[in-house]
Amino acid sequence: MQLFRDRADAGRRLAQRLESLRGENVVVLGIPRGGVPVAFEVAKALQAPLDVLVVRKLGLPFQPELAFGAIAEGGVRVINDAVLEHTGVSSEEVDYVEAAQQSQLRHLVDLYRHGRDGIPLAGRVVLIIDDGFESGATAKAACQAARGQGVERIVLAAPVGSPDVVDMLRSYADEVVCLETPPFYGYVTVGQGYRRFRKTSDDEVIALLGRAHAGYDETALAGDPLLRDEEVDVTAGPVTVTGHLTIPEAPRGIVVFAHGSGSSRHSPRNRYVAEVLNQAGLATLLFDLLTPAEERSRANVFDIELLARRLVDVTAWVAAQPDTAPLPIGYFGASTGAGAALVAATDPQVKVKAAVSRGGRPDLAGRYLYDVVVPTLLIVGGRDEVVLELNRRAQAAIPGPCELAVVPGATHLFEEPGALEQVAALARDWFIDQLSV
Repeated sequence: MQLFRDRADAGRRLAQRLESLRGENVVVLGIPRGGVPVAFEVAKALQAPLDVLVVRKLGLPFQPELAFGAIAEGGVRVINDAVLEHTGVSSEEVDYVEAAQQSQLRHLVDLYRHGRDGIPLAGRVVLIIDDGFESGATAKAACQAARGQGVERIVLAAPVGSPDVVDMLRSYADEVVCLETPPFYGYVTVGQGYRRFRKTSDDEVIALLGRAHAGYDETALAGDPLLRDEEVDVTAGPVTVTGHLTIPEAPRGIVVFAHGSGSSRHSPRNRYVAEVLNQAGLATLLFDLLTPAEERSRANVFDIELLARRLVDVTAWVAAQPDTAPLPIGYFGASTGAGAALVAATDPQVKVKAAVSRGGRPDLAGRYLYDVVVPTLLIVGGRDEVVLELNRRAQAAIPGPCELAVVPGATHLFEEPGALEQVAALARDWFIDQLSV
């Protein structure tokens, strides 16, 4: 299910549905980062002012893409107690995640507004736009933040969302508009609705706000030629896992992504890195190591040998496909997927020429570390101190070529401005060098 080409396409189609708001005293608020490209197209079509409403998702420590709550400007805080109870996250972990996101929220408000006040909302129709409704926590926090400014009416809109979440959000907004509500949407993430779902950068948000202020110029980004860009199903042991395969013209290699949770193919971070690799002529396969049911168990996320077996099976599939069989293979691991990637790289059934870990846990490969001979790059944030030390120990244990790259000032998720861009560039250069040998 891929309903929209990208966020701009989704925004243009959403604008058609919202045409009735043209001429009203409306202000469009995009939820950064991913909601802003959608909101830009809507605001341009309605000829309405565009601003941001900064909201930060509170993600589970072991699966950041799954939200247990959100915070927003004005001190708004929304927590999903059911998620916390189901996953067993402690109050200390909640406090740690929230403190980090509060700091990031303050930083982003300053970054996007450059010290300017936001557009006054009192007495106006406020159109709040995100790129999708998944858990609803972000949208709820946004509505509460806007409501506190004395708005006349709130319209909450997104291109795609879970039908249950859309129904729930009607209690927080005066009107909810969602173009597509597929019945099985609640088991996946926003990214399933888009063919291309790259990470939106802070620079892009700032540029779109600048374009809106200047009167909505018609600048557009051209797509890159691709031979294949599609969902694939792969048999891995007793289950079938789903992935997204992208092959650019004249590929020089293929990189298989391994993420500890089931969100690899929908992770905005992974998809951003994959797009940078595609632009450099590398094919990518982002697939889900776990089924939706399996990923609900934290034990499975840390079952390194299970994840590694799945990765070996997927790698064998890649090596057997006509379009990818001739290509040298690399692994890109994140979170516990990094440990799984290194274990899989030691398996005699696969031929892997390079590996990269993004903020990963290579130490979880345990005794297999001493058998890793594939050239490996470990990328860690300079402020991710615990994981940095674990990566240093793993580097010392690996007998093959292994380098440690530290991104200064970055935390575990590389959310700081420019941090993920550095990760992508490091990975791209490593794979180009190693897969060309």
